[in-house]
Amino acid sequence: VLPVFGLFIATIFRQYPQTVLSAWISLPVAMIIGYITYKRGIGLLVPSIFALLIVYGALWLGVNVEWLQFEMPQRTLAEGRADYLSPTILWTAVLFIYCFFASVMPVWLLLQPRDYVNSHQLIVALALVAMGLLFAHPQWAAPAVNTDVPLDAPPILPFLFITIACGAISGFHCLVSSGTTSQQLQFETDAQYVGYGAMLLEGGLAVVVIIACAAGLGMGMTNAAGATVTGRAAWEAFYGHNWSAMGLPQTVGAFVEGGANMLGVLPFLSRELAVGIVAVMVACFAATTLDTATRLQRYVIQELGGALSFKPLQNKYVATTVAVVVGLGIAMLKGPTGQPGTGGLILWPLFGTINQLLAGLAFMVVAFYLIRHNRPIWFLVVPGFLMVVLPFWAMWHQIIGWATGDNPNYLLAGVGIVVELLQIWMIAEGVLMWRRAKGVLPAPLPPLKPAMAGGPEIEGGRSC
Repeated sequence: VLPVFGLFIATIFRQYPQTVLSAWISLPVAMIIGYITYKRGIGLLVPSIFALLIVYGALWLGVNVEWLQFEMPQRTLAEGRADYLSPTILWTAVLFIYCFFASVMPVWLLLQPRDYVNSHQLIVALALVAMGLLFAHPQWAAPAVNTDVPLDAPPILPFLFITIACGAISGFHCLVSSGTTSQQLQFETDAQYVGYGAMLLEGGLAVVVIIACAAGLGMGMTNAAGATVTGRAAWEAFYGHNWSAMGLPQTVGAFVEGGANMLGVLPFLSRELAVGIVAVMVACFAATTLDTATRLQRYVIQELGGALSFKPLQNKYVATTVAVVVGLGIAMLKGPTGQPGTGGLILWPLFGTINQLLAGLAFMVVAFYLIRHNRPIWFLVVPGFLMVVLPFWAMWHQIIGWATGDNPNYLLAGVGIVVELLQIWMIAEGVLMWRRAKGVLPAPLPPLKPAMAGGPEIEGGRSC
Protein backbone atom coordinates (compact mmCIF):
# COMPACT_ATOMS: atom_id res chain seq x y z
CA VAL A 1 0.00 0.00 0.00
CA LEU A 2 2.70 2.53 0.94
CA PRO A 3 4.69 2.60 -2.32
CA VAL A 4 1.57 2.37 -4.50
CA PHE A 5 -0.33 5.17 -2.79
CA GLY A 6 2.84 7.26 -2.77
CA LEU A 7 3.07 6.72 -6.53
CA PHE A 8 -0.66 7.37 -6.87
CA ILE A 9 -0.49 10.79 -5.18
CA ALA A 10 2.77 11.67 -6.95
CA THR A 11 1.07 10.90 -10.27
CA ILE A 12 -1.78 13.28 -9.41
CA PHE A 13 0.66 16.02 -8.43
CA ARG A 14 2.53 15.52 -11.70
CA GLN A 15 -0.59 15.47 -13.89
CA TYR A 16 -2.48 18.19 -12.00
CA PRO A 17 0.03 20.59 -10.40
CA GLN A 18 -2.80 22.98 -9.58
CA THR A 19 -3.81 20.63 -6.74
CA VAL A 20 -0.50 20.72 -4.88
CA LEU A 21 -1.09 23.91 -2.88
CA SER A 22 -4.55 22.85 -1.72
CA ALA A 23 -3.43 19.33 -0.76
CA TRP A 24 -0.48 20.50 1.33
CA ILE A 25 -2.09 23.55 2.94
CA SER A 26 -4.48 21.22 4.73
CA LEU A 27 -1.57 20.06 6.95
CA PRO A 28 -0.94 23.29 8.90
CA VAL A 29 -4.68 23.99 8.93
CA ALA A 30 -5.32 20.57 10.47
CA MET A 31 -2.61 21.04 13.10
CA ILE A 32 -4.11 24.37 14.10
CA ILE A 33 -7.55 22.78 14.44
CA GLY A 34 -6.11 19.93 16.51
CA TYR A 35 -4.32 22.35 18.83
CA ILE A 36 -7.19 24.79 19.42
CA THR A 37 -9.66 21.94 19.86
CA TYR A 38 -7.73 19.78 22.31
CA LYS A 39 -5.59 22.41 24.05
CA ARG A 40 -7.85 25.46 23.98
CA GLY A 41 -11.27 23.81 24.08
CA ILE A 42 -12.62 25.80 21.10
CA GLY A 43 -15.64 24.35 19.29
CA LEU A 44 -15.31 22.78 15.86
CA LEU A 45 -17.98 24.58 13.81
CA VAL A 46 -16.22 27.86 12.99
CA PRO A 47 -12.73 26.30 12.51
CA SER A 48 -14.26 23.67 10.21
CA ILE A 49 -15.87 26.30 7.99
CA PHE A 50 -12.64 28.32 7.82
CA ALA A 51 -10.62 25.19 7.03
CA LEU A 52 -12.91 24.31 4.14
CA LEU A 53 -12.70 27.87 2.78
CA ILE A 54 -8.90 27.81 3.02
CA VAL A 55 -8.62 24.46 1.20
CA TYR A 56 -10.87 25.55 -1.67
CA GLY A 57 -9.36 29.05 -1.72
CA ALA A 58 -5.93 27.46 -2.15
CA LEU A 59 -7.34 25.33 -4.96
CA TRP A 60 -8.73 28.42 -6.71
CA LEU A 61 -5.31 30.06 -6.45
CA GLY A 62 -3.61 26.95 -7.77
CA VAL A 63 -5.92 26.89 -10.78
CA ASN A 64 -5.74 30.59 -11.60
CA VAL A 65 -2.24 31.67 -10.49
CA GLU A 66 0.40 29.95 -12.57
CA TRP A 67 3.35 30.47 -10.23
CA LEU A 68 1.39 28.72 -7.46
CA GLN A 69 1.22 25.54 -9.53
CA PHE A 70 4.07 23.61 -7.93
CA GLU A 71 5.73 21.43 -10.53
CA MET A 72 8.82 19.37 -9.85
CA PRO A 73 11.59 19.97 -12.41
CA GLN A 74 11.37 17.73 -15.44
CA ARG A 75 14.66 16.70 -17.01
CA THR A 76 15.27 15.61 -20.59
CA LEU A 77 17.48 12.54 -20.80
CA ALA A 78 18.77 10.48 -23.65
CA GLU A 79 16.46 7.71 -24.79
CA GLY A 80 16.74 4.61 -22.64
CA ARG A 81 18.26 6.41 -19.65
CA ALA A 82 16.47 6.08 -16.32
CA ASP A 83 15.56 9.33 -14.57
CA TYR A 84 16.16 8.92 -10.85
CA LEU A 85 15.22 12.55 -10.22
CA SER A 86 11.91 12.51 -12.05
CA PRO A 87 8.93 14.44 -10.61
CA THR A 88 7.35 11.13 -9.60
CA ILE A 89 10.39 10.10 -7.53
CA LEU A 90 10.80 13.54 -5.95
CA TRP A 91 7.14 13.78 -4.96
CA THR A 92 7.18 10.21 -3.62
CA ALA A 93 10.21 11.03 -1.44
CA VAL A 94 8.51 14.15 -0.07
CA LEU A 95 5.37 12.15 0.72
CA PHE A 96 7.32 9.50 2.63
CA ILE A 97 9.08 12.19 4.68
CA TYR A 98 5.63 13.51 5.59
CA CYS A 99 4.50 9.98 6.46
CA PHE A 100 7.32 9.59 8.98
CA PHE A 101 6.22 12.64 10.95
CA ALA A 102 2.51 11.80 10.60
CA SER A 103 3.19 8.35 12.06
CA VAL A 104 5.05 9.48 15.18
CA MET A 105 3.10 12.65 16.00
CA PRO A 106 0.10 12.36 18.35
CA VAL A 107 -3.08 11.43 16.50
CA TRP A 108 -4.93 14.50 17.79
CA LEU A 109 -2.31 16.89 16.40
CA LEU A 110 -2.20 15.87 12.72
CA LEU A 111 -3.74 12.61 11.54
CA GLN A 112 -7.15 13.00 13.20
CA PRO A 113 -7.80 16.68 12.33
CA ARG A 114 -6.39 16.18 8.81
CA ASP A 115 -8.81 13.34 8.17
CA TYR A 116 -11.53 15.53 9.66
CA VAL A 117 -10.79 18.39 7.26
CA ASN A 118 -10.54 15.97 4.34
CA SER A 119 -13.88 14.41 5.22
CA HIS A 120 -15.60 17.77 4.78
CA GLN A 121 -13.80 18.38 1.51
CA LEU A 122 -14.82 14.91 0.32
CA ILE A 123 -18.48 15.43 1.23
CA VAL A 124 -18.60 18.81 -0.53
CA ALA A 125 -16.95 17.37 -3.65
CA LEU A 126 -19.36 14.42 -3.71
CA ALA A 127 -22.32 16.78 -3.30
CA LEU A 128 -21.06 18.90 -6.22
CA VAL A 129 -20.61 15.82 -8.41
CA ALA A 130 -24.14 14.70 -7.51
CA MET A 131 -25.46 18.15 -8.48
CA GLY A 132 -23.54 17.94 -11.73
CA LEU A 133 -25.01 14.52 -12.39
CA LEU A 134 -28.54 15.89 -11.99
CA PHE A 135 -27.90 18.82 -14.33
CA ALA A 136 -25.69 17.04 -16.86
CA HIS A 137 -27.76 13.95 -17.62
CA PRO A 138 -24.60 12.20 -18.89
CA GLN A 139 -24.90 9.60 -21.62
CA TRP A 140 -23.97 6.12 -20.40
CA ALA A 141 -21.02 5.49 -22.68
CA ALA A 142 -20.14 2.02 -21.45
CA PRO A 143 -21.97 -0.85 -23.18
CA ALA A 144 -24.51 -2.67 -20.99
CA VAL A 145 -23.11 -5.96 -22.27
CA ASN A 146 -19.61 -5.66 -23.70
CA THR A 147 -19.14 -8.13 -26.54
CA ASP A 148 -15.71 -6.75 -27.44
CA VAL A 149 -13.76 -7.57 -24.29
CA PRO A 150 -9.95 -7.22 -24.45
CA LEU A 151 -8.29 -10.61 -24.55
CA ASP A 152 -6.10 -9.81 -21.54
CA ALA A 153 -8.95 -8.57 -19.33
CA PRO A 154 -9.78 -10.69 -16.25
CA PRO A 155 -13.14 -12.50 -16.09
CA ILE A 156 -16.02 -10.65 -14.46
CA LEU A 157 -16.47 -13.50 -11.98
CA PRO A 158 -14.83 -13.48 -9.47
CA PHE A 159 -13.00 -10.21 -10.15
CA LEU A 160 -16.10 -8.04 -9.95
CA PHE A 161 -16.01 -8.73 -6.20
CA ILE A 162 -12.36 -7.71 -6.04
CA THR A 163 -12.41 -4.45 -7.99
CA ILE A 164 -15.29 -2.98 -5.95
CA ALA A 165 -13.46 -3.86 -2.75
CA CYS A 166 -13.43 -0.58 -0.84
CA GLY A 167 -16.91 0.35 -1.96
CA ALA A 168 -18.51 -2.67 -0.33
CA ILE A 169 -16.25 -4.34 2.23
CA SER A 170 -12.53 -4.00 2.75
CA GLY A 171 -9.94 -5.92 4.70
CA PHE A 172 -7.75 -2.82 4.90
CA HIS A 173 -10.57 -1.00 6.65
CA CYS A 174 -10.57 -3.75 9.26
CA LEU A 175 -6.96 -2.86 10.00
CA VAL A 176 -7.81 0.84 10.19
CA SER A 177 -10.79 0.31 12.48
CA SER A 178 -8.84 -1.84 14.92
CA GLY A 179 -5.60 0.14 14.71
CA THR A 180 -6.69 3.76 14.73
CA THR A 181 -10.46 4.33 14.61
CA SER A 182 -11.28 2.36 17.76
CA GLN A 183 -8.67 4.35 19.69
CA GLN A 184 -10.28 7.67 18.77
CA LEU A 185 -13.89 6.93 19.75
CA GLN A 186 -15.17 8.75 22.80
CA PHE A 187 -17.86 6.12 23.40
CA GLU A 188 -17.82 2.47 22.34
CA THR A 189 -21.40 2.78 21.08
CA ASP A 190 -20.23 5.30 18.46
CA ALA A 191 -18.44 2.49 16.61
CA GLN A 192 -21.60 1.40 14.82
CA TYR A 193 -22.32 4.87 13.45
CA VAL A 194 -18.71 5.58 12.52
CA GLY A 195 -17.93 2.21 10.95
CA TYR A 196 -21.20 1.50 9.18
CA GLY A 197 -21.70 5.14 8.20
CA ALA A 198 -18.20 5.31 6.75
CA MET A 199 -18.79 2.27 4.56
CA LEU A 200 -22.11 3.69 3.34
CA LEU A 201 -20.36 6.92 2.34
CA GLU A 202 -17.56 4.99 0.67
CA GLY A 203 -20.16 2.91 -1.15
CA GLY A 204 -21.61 6.19 -2.42
CA LEU A 205 -18.16 7.25 -3.54
CA ALA A 206 -17.74 3.94 -5.39
CA VAL A 207 -20.99 4.54 -7.29
CA VAL A 208 -19.87 8.07 -8.20
CA VAL A 209 -16.55 6.71 -9.49
CA ILE A 210 -18.33 4.15 -11.69
CA ILE A 211 -20.64 6.83 -13.10
CA ALA A 212 -17.73 9.20 -13.76
CA CYS A 213 -15.60 6.56 -15.46
CA ALA A 214 -18.44 5.10 -17.53
CA ALA A 215 -20.82 8.00 -18.18
CA GLY A 216 -18.86 11.14 -17.28
CA LEU A 217 -16.20 10.36 -19.86
CA GLY A 218 -18.95 9.94 -22.44
CA MET A 219 -19.79 13.64 -22.12
CA GLY A 220 -16.67 14.46 -24.09
CA MET A 221 -12.96 13.79 -24.35
CA THR A 222 -10.14 14.36 -26.81
CA ASN A 223 -9.01 11.30 -28.77
CA ALA A 224 -5.55 10.57 -30.16
CA ALA A 225 -6.30 12.55 -33.33
CA GLY A 226 -7.14 15.66 -31.29
CA ALA A 227 -10.89 15.53 -32.01
CA THR A 228 -13.55 15.76 -29.32
CA VAL A 229 -15.67 12.61 -29.14
CA THR A 230 -18.65 11.69 -26.99
CA GLY A 231 -20.71 8.64 -26.03
CA ARG A 232 -19.51 5.22 -27.11
CA ALA A 233 -16.78 6.80 -29.24
CA ALA A 234 -15.32 8.41 -26.11
CA TRP A 235 -15.43 5.07 -24.31
CA GLU A 236 -13.58 3.37 -27.19
CA ALA A 237 -11.05 6.20 -27.46
CA PHE A 238 -10.14 6.12 -23.79
CA TYR A 239 -10.28 2.45 -22.88
CA GLY A 240 -9.44 0.94 -26.26
CA HIS A 241 -8.94 -2.79 -26.54
CA ASN A 242 -5.77 -3.35 -24.52
CA TRP A 243 -6.35 -3.96 -20.82
CA SER A 244 -2.65 -3.98 -19.93
CA ALA A 245 -2.18 -0.51 -21.46
CA MET A 246 -4.38 1.02 -18.75
CA GLY A 247 -1.68 2.33 -16.46
CA LEU A 248 -2.01 4.46 -13.34
CA PRO A 249 -2.20 7.83 -15.18
CA GLN A 250 -5.03 6.50 -17.34
CA THR A 251 -7.05 5.05 -14.47
CA VAL A 252 -6.64 8.20 -12.37
CA GLY A 253 -7.44 10.37 -15.37
CA ALA A 254 -10.64 8.44 -16.10
CA PHE A 255 -12.23 9.50 -12.81
CA VAL A 256 -10.79 13.02 -12.74
CA GLU A 257 -11.80 13.84 -16.33
CA GLY A 258 -15.16 12.09 -16.10
CA GLY A 259 -16.01 13.71 -12.79
CA ALA A 260 -14.91 17.12 -14.07
CA ASN A 261 -17.21 16.71 -17.08
CA MET A 262 -20.17 16.37 -14.72
CA LEU A 263 -19.03 19.24 -12.49
CA GLY A 264 -18.36 21.46 -15.48
CA VAL A 265 -22.08 21.87 -16.23
CA LEU A 266 -22.61 23.79 -12.98
CA PRO A 267 -22.79 27.50 -13.86
CA PHE A 268 -20.55 28.62 -11.01
CA LEU A 269 -17.63 26.30 -11.87
CA SER A 270 -15.15 26.58 -14.72
CA ARG A 271 -13.80 23.46 -16.40
CA GLU A 272 -10.33 24.08 -14.89
CA LEU A 273 -11.71 24.45 -11.37
CA ALA A 274 -13.87 21.35 -11.84
CA VAL A 275 -10.78 19.30 -12.74
CA GLY A 276 -9.00 20.70 -9.70
CA ILE A 277 -11.85 19.87 -7.30
CA VAL A 278 -11.98 16.23 -8.39
CA ALA A 279 -8.20 15.82 -8.51
CA VAL A 280 -7.60 17.33 -5.06
CA MET A 281 -10.39 15.17 -3.65
CA VAL A 282 -8.61 12.07 -4.96
CA ALA A 283 -5.19 13.25 -3.76
CA CYS A 284 -6.37 14.10 -0.24
CA PHE A 285 -8.42 10.92 0.03
CA ALA A 286 -5.38 8.84 -0.98
CA ALA A 287 -3.15 10.80 1.41
CA THR A 288 -5.31 9.82 4.38
CA THR A 289 -4.78 6.19 3.38
CA LEU A 290 -1.03 6.72 3.00
CA ASP A 291 -0.39 8.26 6.42
CA THR A 292 -2.80 5.88 8.18
CA ALA A 293 -1.14 2.88 6.50
CA THR A 294 2.27 4.09 7.69
CA ARG A 295 1.03 4.25 11.28
CA LEU A 296 -0.53 0.79 10.97
CA GLN A 297 2.73 -0.57 9.58
CA ARG A 298 4.51 0.95 12.54
CA TYR A 299 2.11 -0.85 14.90
CA VAL A 300 2.76 -4.16 13.14
CA ILE A 301 6.53 -3.73 13.34
CA GLN A 302 6.34 -2.79 17.03
CA GLU A 303 4.19 -5.87 17.74
CA LEU A 304 6.68 -8.05 15.89
CA GLY A 305 9.44 -6.50 17.97
CA GLY A 306 7.53 -7.39 21.11
CA ALA A 307 6.82 -10.93 19.95
CA LEU A 308 10.49 -11.44 19.10
CA SER A 309 11.67 -9.63 22.26
CA PHE A 310 13.72 -7.27 20.07
CA LYS A 311 13.56 -3.94 21.89
CA PRO A 312 14.82 -1.62 19.11
CA LEU A 313 11.79 -2.48 16.95
CA GLN A 314 9.46 -1.66 19.83
CA ASN A 315 10.57 1.97 19.67
CA LYS A 316 8.06 3.95 17.57
CA TYR A 317 10.77 6.02 15.86
CA VAL A 318 12.77 2.96 14.87
CA ALA A 319 9.65 1.09 13.76
CA THR A 320 8.47 4.06 11.70
CA THR A 321 11.91 4.40 10.12
CA VAL A 322 11.82 0.74 9.10
CA ALA A 323 8.32 1.13 7.64
CA VAL A 324 9.18 4.28 5.69
CA VAL A 325 12.58 3.06 4.43
CA VAL A 326 11.20 -0.28 3.23
CA GLY A 327 8.19 1.37 1.58
CA LEU A 328 10.31 4.05 -0.05
CA GLY A 329 12.89 1.48 -1.15
CA ILE A 330 10.21 -0.56 -2.92
CA ALA A 331 8.74 2.60 -4.43
CA MET A 332 12.08 3.58 -5.98
CA LEU A 333 12.49 0.31 -7.86
CA LYS A 334 11.76 -0.03 -11.57
CA GLY A 335 8.23 -1.32 -11.95
CA PRO A 336 6.50 -3.00 -14.89
CA THR A 337 6.87 0.21 -16.92
CA GLY A 338 10.66 0.05 -16.62
CA GLN A 339 10.81 3.48 -14.99
CA PRO A 340 12.30 4.02 -11.51
CA GLY A 341 9.80 5.20 -8.93
CA THR A 342 7.13 2.73 -10.02
CA GLY A 343 8.26 -0.19 -7.85
CA GLY A 344 4.97 -0.24 -5.96
CA LEU A 345 3.32 -1.61 -9.09
CA ILE A 346 5.42 -4.79 -8.80
CA LEU A 347 3.27 -6.15 -5.96
CA TRP A 348 0.14 -4.08 -6.62
CA PRO A 349 -1.65 -6.87 -8.59
CA LEU A 350 -1.81 -8.79 -5.30
CA PHE A 351 -3.55 -6.03 -3.37
CA GLY A 352 -7.17 -6.57 -4.42
CA THR A 353 -7.30 -10.25 -3.57
CA ILE A 354 -5.20 -9.96 -0.39
CA ASN A 355 -7.39 -7.07 0.75
CA GLN A 356 -10.52 -9.18 0.35
CA LEU A 357 -8.95 -12.29 1.86
CA LEU A 358 -8.20 -10.17 4.90
CA ALA A 359 -11.87 -9.14 4.97
CA GLY A 360 -12.81 -12.83 5.00
CA LEU A 361 -10.51 -13.46 7.94
CA ALA A 362 -12.05 -10.44 9.70
CA PHE A 363 -15.42 -12.18 9.39
CA MET A 364 -13.86 -15.15 11.18
CA VAL A 365 -12.66 -12.89 14.00
CA VAL A 366 -16.15 -11.41 14.39
CA ALA A 367 -17.70 -14.88 14.33
CA PHE A 368 -15.36 -16.07 17.11
CA TYR A 369 -16.16 -13.01 19.21
CA LEU A 370 -19.88 -13.75 18.90
CA ILE A 371 -19.56 -17.50 19.51
CA ARG A 372 -17.52 -16.88 22.66
CA HIS A 373 -20.31 -14.63 23.92
CA ASN A 374 -23.03 -17.14 22.89
CA ARG A 375 -24.46 -14.75 20.31
CA PRO A 376 -26.05 -15.80 16.97
CA ILE A 377 -23.81 -15.79 13.90
CA TRP A 378 -26.27 -16.77 11.13
CA PHE A 379 -26.07 -13.34 9.49
CA LEU A 380 -22.30 -13.79 8.99
CA VAL A 381 -22.50 -17.08 7.13
CA VAL A 382 -23.27 -15.86 3.59
CA PRO A 383 -21.02 -12.75 3.47
CA GLY A 384 -18.25 -14.59 5.31
CA PHE A 385 -18.40 -17.51 2.88
CA LEU A 386 -18.33 -15.18 -0.14
CA MET A 387 -15.41 -13.15 1.23
CA VAL A 388 -13.36 -16.30 1.74
CA VAL A 389 -14.22 -18.22 -1.43
CA LEU A 390 -14.30 -15.47 -4.07
CA PRO A 391 -10.90 -13.89 -3.24
CA PHE A 392 -9.39 -17.38 -2.89
CA TRP A 393 -10.70 -18.20 -6.37
CA ALA A 394 -9.44 -14.89 -7.79
CA MET A 395 -5.98 -15.40 -6.31
CA TRP A 396 -5.63 -18.87 -7.82
CA HIS A 397 -6.75 -17.50 -11.17
CA GLN A 398 -3.99 -14.90 -10.95
CA ILE A 399 -1.39 -17.41 -9.77
CA ILE A 400 -2.07 -19.66 -12.77
CA GLY A 401 -1.78 -16.67 -15.12
CA TRP A 402 1.46 -15.48 -13.54
CA ALA A 403 3.04 -18.93 -13.57
CA THR A 404 2.00 -20.09 -17.05
CA GLY A 405 1.65 -16.89 -19.11
CA ASP A 406 3.85 -15.78 -21.99
CA ASN A 407 5.84 -13.61 -19.57
CA PRO A 408 5.74 -15.59 -16.32
CA ASN A 409 6.02 -13.63 -13.07
CA TYR A 410 7.26 -16.10 -10.49
CA LEU A 411 7.58 -13.43 -7.78
CA LEU A 412 3.84 -12.67 -7.82
CA ALA A 413 2.97 -16.34 -8.22
CA GLY A 414 5.18 -17.29 -5.26
CA VAL A 415 3.79 -14.58 -2.99
CA GLY A 416 0.26 -15.53 -4.04
CA ILE A 417 0.84 -19.20 -3.16
CA VAL A 418 2.21 -18.22 0.27
CA VAL A 419 -0.84 -16.04 0.91
CA GLU A 420 -3.21 -18.85 -0.09
CA LEU A 421 -1.43 -21.31 2.18
CA LEU A 422 -1.65 -18.84 5.07
CA GLN A 423 -5.38 -18.51 4.49
CA ILE A 424 -5.86 -22.28 4.45
CA TRP A 425 -3.85 -22.47 7.69
CA MET A 426 -6.01 -19.79 9.34
CA ILE A 427 -9.24 -21.50 8.31
CA ALA A 428 -7.97 -24.85 9.59
CA GLU A 429 -7.04 -23.25 12.91
CA GLY A 430 -10.52 -21.74 13.11
CA VAL A 431 -12.24 -25.05 12.46
CA LEU A 432 -10.15 -26.78 15.13
CA MET A 433 -10.88 -24.07 17.70
CA TRP A 434 -14.57 -23.63 16.94
CA ARG A 435 -16.09 -26.05 19.48
CA ARG A 436 -13.53 -25.21 22.15
CA ALA A 437 -14.21 -21.47 21.90
CA LYS A 438 -18.00 -21.54 22.32
CA GLY A 439 -19.06 -19.76 25.51
CA VAL A 440 -15.45 -19.20 26.65
CA LEU A 441 -15.15 -15.48 27.38
CA PRO A 442 -11.82 -13.78 26.64
CA ALA A 443 -9.67 -12.52 29.49
CA PRO A 444 -10.69 -9.00 30.62
CA LEU A 445 -8.57 -6.12 29.35
CA PRO A 446 -6.35 -4.25 31.82
CA PRO A 447 -7.73 -0.92 33.09
CA LEU A 448 -6.82 2.24 31.19
CA LYS A 449 -3.95 4.27 32.56
CA PRO A 450 -4.63 7.75 33.92
CA ALA A 451 -4.73 10.71 31.54
CA MET A 452 -1.31 11.93 30.45
CA ALA A 453 -0.06 15.14 31.95
CA GLY A 454 -0.60 18.18 29.76
CA GLY A 455 -3.32 16.72 27.52
CA PRO A 456 -6.81 15.31 27.55
CA GLU A 457 -6.00 12.04 25.86
CA ILE A 458 -5.69 8.60 27.47
CA GLU A 459 -2.35 6.86 27.08
CA GLY A 460 -2.64 4.36 24.26
CA GLY A 461 -5.62 6.27 22.92
CA ARG A 462 -5.55 9.50 20.98
CA SER A 463 -1.83 9.96 21.68
CA CYS A 464 -0.91 6.58 20.13
